[in-house]
Amino acid sequence: MALALAKTEALNARIARHSLQKGGWLGAARAGALARLGAMGMPVKRDEYWRYTDPSSLTVANAPIAALFDAGDEPPAYGAIDRLKITFVDGVFDPAASDDLTLSGVTIERLALAGKADIHWARDLFGLLEERGQTPVERPLATMSTAFATDGVLIRATGKVTKPISLIYEHKSETSDAILHHCIKVEQGADVTILENGPAAARLTMVMEVEVAEGGSFHHIRTQGRDHERRAATHIFARLASDALFKSFTVTANGRLTRNDVVVELIGHDAAAHIAGACVGDGDFHHDDTIFITHAGERCESRQVFKKVLKNGAVGVFQGKILVRQGAQKTDGYQISQALLLDDDSQFLAKPELEIYADDVKCSHGSTSGAIDDGALFYLRSRGVPLKEAQSLMVLAFLAEAIEEIHDEAIAEDVRERLRNWLVRHEK
Repeated sequence: MALALAKTEALNARIARHSLQKGGWLGAARAGALARLGAMGMPVKRDEYWRYTDPSSLTVANAPIAALFDAGDEPPAYGAIDRLKITFVDGVFDPAASDDLTLSGVTIERLALAGKADIHWARDLFGLLEERGQTPVERPLATMSTAFATDGVLIRATGKVTKPISLIYEHKSETSDAILHHCIKVEQGADVTILENGPAAARLTMVMEVEVAEGGSFHHIRTQGRDHERRAATHIFARLASDALFKSFTVTANGRLTRNDVVVELIGHDAAAHIAGACVGDGDFHHDDTIFITHAGERCESRQVFKKVLKNGAVGVFQGKILVRQGAQKTDGYQISQALLLDDDSQFLAKPELEIYADDVKCSHGSTSGAIDDGALFYLRSRGVPLKEAQSLMVLAFLAEAIEEIHDEAIAEDVRERLRNWLVRHEK
């Protein structure tokens, strides 16, 4: 009873400043989400999947102040890549900083405008995958996004999209509290790449729902912003039909608190889902990856590859689960989570899980943490490599398996360069 009361009180405080938008297909979806949210309440640290991460700064009424970060002369992420740019400033679409939304093979609309219509293709997607993702683990922050998000994009890929779609999130207010919701539908045989980068706000709550039809391909690369004081709770919910491909990679450097949830259902046969991440943290840094993959179709493949580099008391969390349903024969599920601890004060907390109800599967999971290998370090030093450079080379080699999940080599090199720059800045 006390726990339920605490969750309800936290919910009432968190949503008091938000109003429920009504009208159109979007209004009906929001009303349903609000009803579900009322039954759940906000997450608390006593919840099983929040035991390693304190959600209080994500659920308090007002966003904790987050100082703005000056990136200096560092070029923006993906700056050398030809892309269509869509910019949000503290959670609000900025047309002046965005490109024209017309692009071959895809239609792109703003949620704030499309939601006013009576009929829209996103009506059959918005909030649906988020609702499905609440079982068996509740994710109320995602439901809050469905209920109260004021902006986002609706992307429908109907063919091979000619260049990546880049979602840019700028942070310009120390007290901004952004809620965003994106829906992406990849039609049969279509192919789209989504790039995300930037800190977004002092506090960000965001959902991305992705449906990939038969033979479709979805590629997602995310660079989470360097503003160290920021806090974020992001969610990706995906559903894959037969022969569909879903790939998502996230690199995180800095951030006081980051929680990335990914929930994927492979409902068709011969589908593949690859989720990977690399993070580097220094000091008061807490980074949580929570992944849940359900295999329901036959001959499907999933990979979870997560690498974390932590120093000066930074904390990394990985909670990953592979669920193989009855009848999902020939499943191939792979999961690895590893941390490189650069001092004795940092922590890596892991909870890998397998739950299997089919008898012809190949599933594995592993989790390790440790320090830099002294023998390998000595080898590099004996060849004349300076200590700091040798350590950086070993850190980049450690992160390489996760970065290899990026399909585009130009984007992968952009990620490597940002990690190199972070290591240089944090050598002391």
